[in-house]
Amino acid sequence: MDTSDPIRVLFFFSRSEARNPKNGIEMYYAFDNTTEEILLNREKFEAVSGRMERRRAHLERECARAGLDRPQHKAYAWEYLINRQYHVIWCNIFKAASTSWMYNFNLMANYSAAFLDKTKEVPLELARKKYARPTAEMVKKAQTDSITFLIVRHPLERLASAYNDKIVHAWPKSFHDKMGQRIVKKYRKKKASGQVPTERYPVFEEFVAYVLDEAKAKRALDMHWTPYTDFCTPCKFRFDVILKFETLDEDQRFLIQLAHLQSVVRPEWRNSGKGAHHRDMSQYYTRLRRDQLDGLYKLYKYDFQLFNYSIDNYYEMVQDTSNYG
Repeated sequence: MDTSDPIRVLFFFSRSEARNPKNGIEMYYAFDNTTEEILLNREKFEAVSGRMERRRAHLERECARAGLDRPQHKAYAWEYLINRQYHVIWCNIFKAASTSWMYNFNLMANYSAAFLDKTKEVPLELARKKYARPTAEMVKKAQTDSITFLIVRHPLERLASAYNDKIVHAWPKSFHDKMGQRIVKKYRKKKASGQVPTERYPVFEEFVAYVLDEAKAKRALDMHWTPYTDFCTPCKFRFDVILKFETLDEDQRFLIQLAHLQSVVRPEWRNSGKGAHHRDMSQYYTRLRRDQLDGLYKLYKYDFQLFNYSIDNYYEMVQDTSNYG
């Protein structure tokens, strides 16, 4: 799978009640005639289960090493959604399959697929009519009989995807279109070659300069590129399943099976990103200076460390600072 390609994964739910997934969380769930095509076989299920255990162990070690599990660090539950009917808890990270799972949680909240497909209402706003923003105590209480999960992706892939979707392909006169105009006005400069970018939207290095300046000034970042460790405070909650874009197909099938959702969930794969779906987002980073990449690593440091991502190959892409004007 090309992990640079924006992916939308939709699941369609029946109204049947899901069983409590905490009853035998380590068990393998047998096939039946209606769900065999979406389930993992025993060998694959056990392999993915081992992968999840390693991810949880890595997260716990890195949380302790960084001191982010200490009492002085506050737990934020603002972006969590708790579904009591199906016993699943999700921390919503924008630009990490969030469109798909917001759709899923709206279906689980008993909105019909027909309504969701035709409504002009914002999916997040629809969801929040059904899922009140919980407190940290509410999340921890619900975790006793629920599967808690989040989906992560390489921090720089997520940033590039957000840029492509929200800045390059911003709807005219939208919030992000106006943001782009402000960025161009402030950051557009003549290059050493004497050329000036002609794009109406900010080119990637202008966008990155804006993001880094906002972070340096300690202003709140847009939710589509806020570090996800700030969204989910993953060191303050226990996650049963940590899904990654790199292994998204298997990970989601594992989650369905683990949470006893195989009788109510059917995966349908769709692309939802704007622009060229198969575009290699990494090409944006060839436009950056090394010091800008240093700034991005500092900003997303814990996203890299807690979820075992590397930035090394990106340093092979960026420009030498001395050759940049």
